[in-house]
Amino acid sequence: MSDHPTGSKSPVDGSAAKALHGGQTPRSTEVQPSSAEDIAAFVSRARAMSPYAPGAPGRLIFALDATMSRQPTWDMACQLQADMFHEAASLGHLQIRLVYYRGHHECRASRWIADSAQLSKLMSTIDCRGGNTQIGKVLSEARREAAASGVRAVVFVGDAMEERVDDLCVTAGELGLLKVPVFLFQEGRDAEAEQAFREIARLTGGAWCRFDPGAAAQLRDLLRAAAAYAAGGREGLIRLSSTAPGAALLLSRMS
Repeated sequence: MSDHPTGSKSPVDGSAAKALHGGQTPRSTEVQPSSAEDIAAFVSRARAMSPYAPGAPGRLIFALDATMSRQPTWDMACQLQADMFHEAASLGHLQIRLVYYRGHHECRASRWIADSAQLSKLMSTIDCRGGNTQIGKVLSEARREAAASGVRAVVFVGDAMEERVDDLCVTAGELGLLKVPVFLFQEGRDAEAEQAFREIARLTGGAWCRFDPGAAAQLRDLLRAAAAYAAGGREGLIRLSSTAPGAALLLSRMS
């Protein structure tokens, strides 16, 4: 794997990469075109599926834009992810799958992680690299995992959108059928990104929220709220909303 700690000039070797991911090198995700038959079959399966098995751990896909301008926010998210596990502990059990994109068509997904220290260790080996957004791959990975093993929610943190909105909306609609809300936390005020993020949130039954650049407290509050939903469903989010502004905001914006 080519990922390496921020500021390091030496890449992580293959054995270290596999150890971080439970013996498996993180795989690249690819967007595959769907035929009409594939879509019809998917819709049929989606309508028959529960979004998650009763009593199962809450599963949250934590997706981040790791292109070059995102390094400060990546470092901040690395520190704040522990709050998601802490919040979920009061409601149930949480598993997180890290998905990130960067560079030239690189989009990777980790295994499911149930420990904050493991996720922090993994994130510390990844640096941000220049490239265009790959939100479509993030949504496709979430759709695939939701159909395969169940996902309760998706969190995406980013500041830009450089893809065809219509293509993103197709996959977002499929996530909506699977009852997997996407919570999109936008850093900054890019109008094109906001329009796309709002539409993805609407189609999935999720929520769009903005936070100010470098505002750790705002992002922490939003991540805690998303974790509460992943671990305890809407009831968990309602419980947290009485004391956390971020949870109240997500609750008010969910379709």
